[in-house]
Amino acid sequence: MRRQLRPTDVKRLNRTWRRNTGNRLGLIIESVTGPFNIGSIFRSAAAFGVEEVWLAGNATPPTNPKAGKTALGTERLVTWHEAVPATEAVKAAREAGYAVLAIELTEEAVPLHRADLGRDVCLVVGSEDHGCSPALLDAVDGACYIPQVGRVGSFNVAVAAAIALSEARRQEWQNLPDS
Repeated sequence: MRRQLRPTDVKRLNRTWRRNTGNRLGLIIESVTGPFNIGSIFRSAAAFGVEEVWLAGNATPPTNPKAGKTALGTERLVTWHEAVPATEAVKAAREAGYAVLAIELTEEAVPLHRADLGRDVCLVVGSEDHGCSPALLDAVDGACYIPQVGRVGSFNVAVAAAIALSEARRQEWQNLPDS
């Protein structure tokens, strides 16, 4: 019979994945204002081992009480920077050694699974309503999108961030031997 792992077993499993993780992940959040989205993004960022989060534009900080309800304290596990103009966030991420890729539908965007995410990469997500700003898109190194086959035009920004972070780790881990 299958059973869920006990907390000690979960910690042991997570330690194994951490030992097999060398690439750094960063995240730029541009003008995401919904506190529950921010909290969810920070929770996913902490789960996938994001090292730094740059807030840009008018992004809501994770210190917002409503964001905290979703983040459940995980914002303490990720280094984050107060909001700056988007181009400054891109510059800071690049100076920290990241390639910067927007998760956005643009003419030259590649499908997420074909983007080179198996390296030190900073992913960018934009506003709930308008996505990434034109200035930000001009500043990044490239863009990728999440393929969809349903009749909905886009994902919630927090879901999109989680999918992109997961794909970055999947690319890094895809050639690990089975344990």
